[in-house]
Amino acid sequence: MRIVIAEDAVMLREGLCMLLTSRDHEVVAAVGDGDALLAAVAEHGPDIAVVDVRMPPSHTDEGLRAAIQIRRAHPEVGVLVFSQYIETRYATQLLAGGAHGVGYLLKERVADVKDFLAALDQIAAGQTVLDPEVVTQIMGASRRAATLDALTPREREVLAMMAEGRSNNSIAAALFLSYGSVEKHVTQIFTKLGLSPSDNDHRRVLAVLRYLQA
Repeated sequence: MRIVIAEDAVMLREGLCMLLTSRDHEVVAAVGDGDALLAAVAEHGPDIAVVDVRMPPSHTDEGLRAAIQIRRAHPEVGVLVFSQYIETRYATQLLAGGAHGVGYLLKERVADVKDFLAALDQIAAGQTVLDPEVVTQIMGASRRAATLDALTPREREVLAMMAEGRSNNSIAAALFLSYGSVEKHVTQIFTKLGLSPSDNDHRRVLAVLRYLQA
């Protein structure tokens, strides 16, 4: 199996290279950032890319976004996201449109080398390998997003401004609405998000948290 590794931690990257080559796999490239990963896949056409989520320059989601680009540009290349982080928004995109030949495993939950190697074989065969915790978090994010789908576009706009810390007066001025109209929108947001009047002292904070979580 021909493999590209994208991992910014040098020791882990070298360790993966040694592990895979000792099992008669060919590591055609081992890189430390998303751009180098895309270039290596385009150059070598590997069977699988093993990708960390957080890599330079921002160490947020470069690896996962690069994995999505690989799926779009090179659908024949299997992708295994191998990280200690779960990024639900991009994970959902990675799995969209058919999840064949894709995996997402958490580093600390892979208890045996055999499990890791078996996951590579499954992905190369076109199967999907997902850590149960990844599935749980993706499903939770989807449910939260579905809750926000009940809001009208104007209500979502008001909620977004609430998340910026704006008062009702500030929101009214920004959206050219009356204060009373903003109050009605806010009340509807609370109702649709299931925030009862008994939570009145905290409803604004809870609504913003729902928005940020989704």
